[in-house]
Amino acid sequence: MNTILEARKLSMNFGGLRALDRVDIDVLPGQITALIGPNGAGKTTFFNCITGIYSPTEGDIFITPPGGRQKRITGLNIHRVTESGVARTFQNVRIFPDMTVLENVMIGRHCRTNTGVLGAILRDKGTMEEEKAIVARSYEILKKIGLTEHVNLLARNLPYGAQRRLEIARALATDPFLLLLDEPAAGMSPQETKDLEALIISIRDEWEISVFLIEHDMRLVMGLSDSVYVMDYGEMIARGTPQEIRQNPEVITAYLGEDVSA
Repeated sequence: MNTILEARKLSMNFGGLRALDRVDIDVLPGQITALIGPNGAGKTTFFNCITGIYSPTEGDIFITPPGGRQKRITGLNIHRVTESGVARTFQNVRIFPDMTVLENVMIGRHCRTNTGVLGAILRDKGTMEEEKAIVARSYEILKKIGLTEHVNLLARNLPYGAQRRLEIARALATDPFLLLLDEPAAGMSPQETKDLEALIISIRDEWEISVFLIEHDMRLVMGLSDSVYVMDYGEMIARGTPQEIRQNPEVITAYLGEDVSA
C-alpha cells in the first residue's frame, strides 16, 4: 500500500539540542496512526516540521494525495502545506474566541477560495456566490461535527470539549486528505473523550480522511489506532500495531509502564 505521508531521516536541531534524530515515519491511507512518547520526546516538534512551522535541519517530508503524485513539502510554509491537503490542530486550543462558531469554520475555507482583494472590495456576483458556498459548506461541517446548535455563539462561550471539536471542524474545512491532531483529548472528561473517539472514527470512515495523532491517553490510542509509533528523546524506538506496542519491552521501559494492558 502506498503511503500518504513519509518522513525520511528527519532531524531538527535547536542550537546544541537535537530534538529529532533521523526520524522515519510512514502514514498509510485510510488509517488512524498514533505517535506516542514521554513529554519532551519530540512529538510536537515532528508535527511542526510536517506542517511548516519549523523547517527541519536535515531530512525530507513527502506527501502523496490519494490518486495524486508524490510531493516534497520539506520547508514549505504553513499555508502551502495546508493547500497541499494536510491540516492540523494544536495542543492548546487555537480558536478565534471573539468570532462565532460559524465564522471560525468559514476561516478554514480561506485556502479553498478564489476571491482576491479586488473581489472582496467590489463584492461582485462571483464573490457573493462564493461566500454563500462557504457558509453552506461550513454549516454542513458543523452539522456533521454536532455543533449546529452553537452556530451563532461566540467561540469563547463554548464548553471546552466543544472548543476542541470546533478546532477540528475548522481543520476539516480546508478539505484535507490527512488530519494531524495534537493531543486532541487533553483536558477532556471521560464522556468528551468517548465522543471524540467516535468523531475520529467517523472522520476516517465517513469523511475518508486519514488521521495522524499525538496522544497521551493510552486507552484512546490503543482502542483507536491501526498503527502506533513510539518516540523517546527525539528518536523513533518502536512501531507496530497496538498489540505489538503493548508487548514491546523497550516501550514499556521508556513510556508505557507495567500497567499498559489495564
